[in-house]
Amino acid sequence: MAASQKVGELSPQTVIRLETLQNPENEDGPPAKKSVSHFKVEGILRESAREKSIFVQGKLDEQEAIIILEKTPITQAVVPELLLSTQVLEMKNDIYSTYHLQPPPNLNEIKTTVICPATEKHFKKYLRQEVFLIEETEDDYQSITRPYIITKGLSVEWVNNILEKKSEADRIIFDDPDPQFGFILIPDFKWDQKQMDNLHLIAIVYPPDLKSLRDLTSYHLPLLINIREKGLKAIAKRYNIPASKLRVLLHYQPSYYHLHVHFILLDYDAPGCGAERAHLLSDVIQNLQINSNYYRKHTFTFPLLANDALLSKFKEAGRF
Repeated sequence: MAASQKVGELSPQTVIRLETLQNPENEDGPPAKKSVSHFKVEGILRESAREKSIFVQGKLDEQEAIIILEKTPITQAVVPELLLSTQVLEMKNDIYSTYHLQPPPNLNEIKTTVICPATEKHFKKYLRQEVFLIEETEDDYQSITRPYIITKGLSVEWVNNILEKKSEADRIIFDDPDPQFGFILIPDFKWDQKQMDNLHLIAIVYPPDLKSLRDLTSYHLPLLINIREKGLKAIAKRYNIPASKLRVLLHYQPSYYHLHVHFILLDYDAPGCGAERAHLLSDVIQNLQINSNYYRKHTFTFPLLANDALLSKFKEAGRF
C-alpha cells in the first residue's frame, strides 16, 4: 500500500516505551528496544497535532507493520520536575513569553503501539480519509453487513488469546469466567495506565457468538447487567473511581466483531464517544427491557471511512 508521506528514520533522541508488540522474543537485547529499532519507516498514514500522535507505516523484520506514537499526558505530579528542565526562551512580548522545555527522558516518554504483521484492513483503518454517515436498516444488516462480517471482518484471534489467557493475563483487572454471562475486564491497549486522566478499559464477553449490538436481545440482559455492575465495582475498587465519573458504552460499528463494552473516564474526550457511534450501556439495557428485538430491528446511523470495504458493499447495493 502506498504511503501518504515519506519520512526519514526516527530520531535517536526519541524515548520510546513499547506498549504492545507481537513476537517480542530476541536474544541480543531488550525486546522493546531491539524490535522498535528494527522498524523501517516507509510513510505516514495519519498524524494529529491536537492529540500529539502519529501513525507510521513500515516494516518490522520484513513484515508489514504499523507503529502508533502518542505523547503521554502531562499530570500534576510531574509538573514541578518539568519546570526544572532545561529551558530555551523562544519569544517574549509584554506579559507573554514562550519557552521550549527539554525534560529528562523519564518525563519525555512516547507510548508506542506496534501492529505486526499488519494487514491491508489495518492500513485502511489508520489512513487519513473522508468519513461518511451510513443508515443501516435491519434488511441492510442481513444482506450487506452480516455477510461482510462473516467473510471480511478483522481477525479477533488476539481477543481469543485474552479470553483463553494465552496473552495479557497479567493485565486482567477482573475476570468472571461464566461462559454465558461472564467477561474479562482489561485496560484498553491505548491506555498506558500511568495516569487516570485517560482511563479506558474494555469488558470482553465470553460468549463467542456475540459480534455486536445487532446480536443482543432481552436474553442477554443478565450479561449486560453483570458487566455494568461488576465492571463498575472492579474499577471503583482498583482505581477509586465512582460510577458517576465513568462513561460506559458500546460502539456501532465496532472496531472488531466480538462484543465488548468500553469504560472511559467521563472527563476524557476519547475517540469514538460521539453520538454517531457511541451507545450508552444503560440505554442499551433499557431499550432491551422495553423491546427484546430493539437492536435487531433498529436502523443504525454510523460513520464509515471512504475506503472501508463495508462502504463499498453499501455502494454496490445502491444504499449509498
